[in-house]
Amino acid sequence: MKRHFSIKVPASSANIGPGFDVLGIGLGLYLELDVTVDPQYASETNDDPNNCLVSYDPSSEGAEDVPLASDENLITRTALYVLRCNDIRSFPIGTKINVKNPIPLGRGLGSSGAAVVAGVILGNEIGKLGFSKQRMLDYCLMIERHPDNITAAMMGGFVGSYLRDLSAAEMERKEIPLSEVLPEPAGGYNTGLVPPIPPHDIGRHIKYDWCKEIQCIAIIPDFEVSTAKSRGVLPSAFTAKDMIFNLQRLAVLTTALTRSPPDPELIYPAMQDRVHQPYRKTLIPGLTEILSSVTPKTHPGLLGICLSGAGPTILALATENFENIAQEIVNRFAKEKITCRWKVLDLAYEGAVVDEK
Repeated sequence: MKRHFSIKVPASSANIGPGFDVLGIGLGLYLELDVTVDPQYASETNDDPNNCLVSYDPSSEGAEDVPLASDENLITRTALYVLRCNDIRSFPIGTKINVKNPIPLGRGLGSSGAAVVAGVILGNEIGKLGFSKQRMLDYCLMIERHPDNITAAMMGGFVGSYLRDLSAAEMERKEIPLSEVLPEPAGGYNTGLVPPIPPHDIGRHIKYDWCKEIQCIAIIPDFEVSTAKSRGVLPSAFTAKDMIFNLQRLAVLTTALTRSPPDPELIYPAMQDRVHQPYRKTLIPGLTEILSSVTPKTHPGLLGICLSGAGPTILALATENFENIAQEIVNRFAKEKITCRWKVLDLAYEGAVVDEK
């Protein structure tokens, strides 16, 4: 049976201000899949063990380096995990997927999270599983354990989230899901035949209101910071003083960003952080100076500024004066001999969407 549909998943910014591993924003920059299932393409897809031909639009970020084999590509591997959890071994014969990805890789804008969300939705659509977004979120969180990015990409808007404490029985497993769909499962156990089905409601979230006057400026330096490396510089424990500092500001920020007109004297100090940004300055030249000296007083229209995700992208919230704010940060990176690009982005209020053609 022929089918043609598209999947759009937004970029995301996480760790907003004091909301480390808690707050996320879906951004209007979309990973897009154009999916066709048609048996007439069987001759084109039969070289792939899972009947799937993957291609990337040449304009996509990192297109030349992305693996195209369905059991190696992050999007299709994730889809295969979802399918195999539900007793479907491969894609239908004649499945073609074209990917267009403008989300910068390794820059703190949720590129891997968007790929995982896209893969889970792809599996749901291909398998006609009929899962809700909440149930698909469970599959995402079995692979990507940072709910702030994943939830923002799936649900959209401005969200707060947490992982539920799961019992040992719920989480008992031999391997992580992505290794289970490799041609030869790592670890010696062929769990790929029947991957473990995710528990229900792994993550919980709330979608906050958002003041429509606020837009997001993403200043994107031309270098990558891996999440693993960025996590590696964090301490294993934090002082009570620093945790209280963040919790106090978090309590204020989630409401301050909903109020119109937005108040920079409230938002700017509420976006300060002592849990992750001070430790990541060693990975991002100029970060300390940028976060401390670009203020609403120096740049009218600015509301707040923070590191986006694990960085190195800087996220600035503003109501006007976008070019001057962005150019100031670009110039400060230039002093460190780092080039940047920047974008003004609206919120992706709907999150991930599917459009049947």
